[in-house]
Amino acid sequence: MYKNVLFDLDGTLLPMDMRKFVELYVAVFCKQMVPVTQLDAKTLMDAIWTSVARMAENDGNCLNEDVFWRTMNRACGRDMRVFSEQIDEFYRGEFIAARAATKVQPLSAQCVNYLKRRGVRLIVATNPIFPKSATYSRIEWAGLNVNDFEYITTYDNSSACKPNLNYYEEICSVCGIHPEESLMVGNDVREDMVSSRLGFDTYLITDCLINRDNKDLRYYRKGSFRDFYRFVLSEF
Repeated sequence: MYKNVLFDLDGTLLPMDMRKFVELYVAVFCKQMVPVTQLDAKTLMDAIWTSVARMAENDGNCLNEDVFWRTMNRACGRDMRVFSEQIDEFYRGEFIAARAATKVQPLSAQCVNYLKRRGVRLIVATNPIFPKSATYSRIEWAGLNVNDFEYITTYDNSSACKPNLNYYEEICSVCGIHPEESLMVGNDVREDMVSSRLGFDTYLITDCLINRDNKDLRYYRKGSFRDFYRFVLSEF
């Protein structure tokens, strides 16, 4: 039925306590990068969150990466991109402290492996606000291999963010896929289920459900990741 499956990462393939994750991330990022940048922690994190907000508003005229660094430079009053190598080193190293807010869902790997054997094209459709180093690290935390996926959205290959439909249209264009042949799997009602407006089928994972708008969930195909795995076995 489906030729392509798009997976959200945080809260979907990688179960996560988002509040705890952010707390751990902020603490370890500041510990590592405040001495490097010689900025105080508040200035640094305010700049990060502002840059994330600007990426969320990206209209597609440039990469999210360019929006991020342009906003960081403006917020910090200096060229922050000179620290990009150190930041990548952080995401490949000390960032692992935030893994304590996550856990492995063994069925994630089983599901991915099964779909690969069935010849389904697999895409990690995670909100592209992080660099490749941070996203690849979280995929590995989930017990998965980045090579299991044909395409992974990161801030350096995307020019829109969820829930902007341009984000999903860009994936379709880059990967040469059609929404009506694709399934989007995610835990965020606003960010992931919006893909249905383009013709994607959807599956809402409820283990780490995010429903900011308190939408009525009766209209969504949904269930735990275990329920989803049973769905995969029956439909593919």
